[in-house]
Amino acid sequence: MAKTPATIYVCQNCGNQSRKWQGKCTDCGEWNTYVEEKFRPSAQLVGKSSSAAGARRGTNVFRETKPIAYGEIESQDDARTSSGIDEFDRVLGGGIVPGSLVLIGGSPGIGKSTLVAQVADKLSENDLKVLYVSGEESERQIKMRGERLGLNAENLFLLPETNLDVILTEIERMKPDIIIVDSIQTVFSPNIESAPGSVSQVREVAGQFMMFAKAANVPVFLIGHVTKEGSIAGPKALEHIVDTVLYFEGDRHHNHRIIRATKNRFGAANEIGIFEMTGEGLKPVGNPSEVFLQERPEGASGSVVTVCMEGTRPMLVEIQALVSGTKFGTGRRMAQGFDYNRTSLLIAVLEKRLGFQLAGDDVFVNVAGGLEIDEPAADLGVIAAISSSFRNLQILPEVAVFGEVGLTGEVRGVLQGETRAREAQTLGFKKLILPASNKKGLEKLLGMRVVGVRTLEEALDELF
Repeated sequence: MAKTPATIYVCQNCGNQSRKWQGKCTDCGEWNTYVEEKFRPSAQLVGKSSSAAGARRGTNVFRETKPIAYGEIESQDDARTSSGIDEFDRVLGGGIVPGSLVLIGGSPGIGKSTLVAQVADKLSENDLKVLYVSGEESERQIKMRGERLGLNAENLFLLPETNLDVILTEIERMKPDIIIVDSIQTVFSPNIESAPGSVSQVREVAGQFMMFAKAANVPVFLIGHVTKEGSIAGPKALEHIVDTVLYFEGDRHHNHRIIRATKNRFGAANEIGIFEMTGEGLKPVGNPSEVFLQERPEGASGSVVTVCMEGTRPMLVEIQALVSGTKFGTGRRMAQGFDYNRTSLLIAVLEKRLGFQLAGDDVFVNVAGGLEIDEPAADLGVIAAISSSFRNLQILPEVAVFGEVGLTGEVRGVLQGETRAREAQTLGFKKLILPASNKKGLEKLLGMRVVGVRTLEEALDELF
């Protein structure tokens, strides 16, 4: 007589398991996240062969493994496949790695399905067989999107299915070169007695696709939903299973979309790709610095250009600041695109080290274009913008700055100073203010004056 599966409660936020229901998760601290699920112990498969166990679970044993000497393994450096979209290849680290498992997350309607459809079309043009598994849309709906985007993918095959066993059977029969799953939360395994999208289902399905990708050496792209906090829905273990995690970011008020690699086993993390959303789909933006600076105002105070690094790419962005008197006792501090706490710290440095009286003023800081900056090299740009607005003095439009600011008012060096300087030179800036420790070797940049500063006083003297 078969044993009845035991009942467990699983936190849908972190995957923590409990024998009884709890209002608050003891692991992540979230409330009302425990959901009842049926638990089948893996001991039922003990004593059986691996092939029998695979058949029991509805999966296939793709290959037999054995230890391999390190020197006998062939290099994979030249085995990457181009997706046909340069910005997407940049985020992946140079192209699609065979056998990789890539997770793409983003808010609803931001363009995830549009992007993978365009990638599938480019790959299909290169005679690669692409299988698009859709659990949310029918084949007719995907066809409608493809006609709107102007796709002509002859080697693209659509499979509207959510059962993992059926999907793996079709994959084994078809033997595609690329697999796209839209989305991971809709696919379920019949061996797990819980609803699709639950922690157990997401972990099981992702694990099966991971084993298939490694065994068959076929790249798999998984599209994932995000929670209201902006993180990918499902357990955090899902991001540990995959090789690459890409986040699709963008403001609904802007037509630019940013893909950011938060994890990449085959390339640089925090690399970004920038796209423009148009009626014909996503268009790659080759030079984002020009895009972010094209509407910069002329002759206005409180505006400065700083050089940031996103992964391995230098980017010039405009930082704006507005300092105005307040009718209340204490001024407000607001920051958009820059860390609020870091903004408050820099304002305190201005008050203490340079004698600025900002306690009775409202201070607003904004990064133009909707870009998020999280590196300390933008400190000097924020200081310069606030100082310009406070003094109501314009910073010359051909001047760019970058540098980290310490609590004692010193300007510290940053990484990849030469790369940042050459990007400013390429875009025609005539003067660059940077930390003195980053000036070495940059004196001979043609057409640009490089000024190294050690303190905020020196920096503001050069700016004004």
